[in-house]
Amino acid sequence: MSKRIHVTIPDYVYEGLERRADKQGRPIASLASFILEVALLEAQKRGELSPDPEKPKRGGA
Repeated sequence: MSKRIHVTIPDYVYEGLERRADKQGRPIASLASFILEVALLEAQKRGELSPDPEKPKRGGA
């Protein structure tokens, strides 16, 4: 399932996203989602982030 978030970014970042999205023929939100996903995958490869998110434990002990 997909989740939505709200972020505030500087004007120059938005403008850069807008130019790149226009060039690729895709919505800005779709491009931003892709860039975030790539950044997380790269962080995992560098060992900065565990590959699997921690899952909440169920029940007791």
